[in-house]
Amino acid sequence: MTGPGPEQHSPGPGTPADAGPGPVFLGAQQAAGVVAAKHRGDLAGAETLLAAMGDERAQARSFCLLAELAMALVRAQTGQSMDDLVQELSLLMADAAITGPPTHGDG
Repeated sequence: MTGPGPEQHSPGPGTPADAGPGPVFLGAQQAAGVVAAKHRGDLAGAETLLAAMGDERAQARSFCLLAELAMALVRAQTGQSMDDLVQELSLLMADAAITGPPTHGDG
């Protein structure tokens, strides 16, 4: 996948609702914060962070980037192809739809 050259990657004004790649990366950081807050049981904090991310479109773009980065991290650690990783993730999601999301004893 190719994108625009570096000259077109401006940092943006810093809010996820604005155009440019910079805000999307800020939004992805906020999305990670939402996930972390939910993981530690801080649902009010997660909702506050989610609301601060902007409208639903900005939230979706932010969570999409977070998912892509997380999958790239897993791929780098496991050596799996992206197709294999997506297939495994799809199976986990199907299982979670039946049995409920997995729980981890780390938090």
